[in-house]
Amino acid sequence: MAPDVIEVLGERFGRTDVRQLRTRIGLASSGMADLLRADLTPLDVVMTAKNGALEPWWHRYDDADRQRARTCLEQLGIGRLAERSFSTLSSGERQRVLLARTLMPEPGLILLDEPTAGLDLAGREDLVAGLADLAADPATPATVLVTHHVEEIPDGFTHLLLLAEGRVMAAGVLDDVLDAETLSACFGLPLGLERRHGRWWAWSTR
Repeated sequence: MAPDVIEVLGERFGRTDVRQLRTRIGLASSGMADLLRADLTPLDVVMTAKNGALEPWWHRYDDADRQRARTCLEQLGIGRLAERSFSTLSSGERQRVLLARTLMPEPGLILLDEPTAGLDLAGREDLVAGLADLAADPATPATVLVTHHVEEIPDGFTHLLLLAEGRVMAAGVLDDVLDAETLSACFGLPLGLERRHGRWWAWSTR
């Protein structure tokens, strides 16, 4: 059997410099905040994404880089927080900063690994609204969101890959392939499913 081949942005894993490739991919996850020094400012957190770094002293940055970082923060509605200490922000604000960080290098792809994990209801809804705003912007690159909760799928996301135990349960246009039967099979639980106000909602029908 031929080995699996993974290609991202035209580059094949194992045949490309991952250090260079990662500067073309915006990544945000719930655990990334734990990797950042607490006294960094949101401006530094975003700016360092230009080089895929976590510390501003690893590379040189100029005024154009700082302005680009401010623009990314403003795009997520948190420009006012640019000079605050990252550790003083709420969980929802931190996740917005990390989302702004994904935009800094003008990536070809954005990967969001359960970005709402650990957020309270207000923080989750605030972040989902921010993601919906990005989805509505035609300049936003292709974005992949990993989540276990259909209610976290923002309005404007278009396609779905539903996985269970490593198997593909459904793939295609979101509105065409997401239904109660498939979702129930995926989670091994009878579920109801409906869409309201541009969002999906699921519940147990036991």
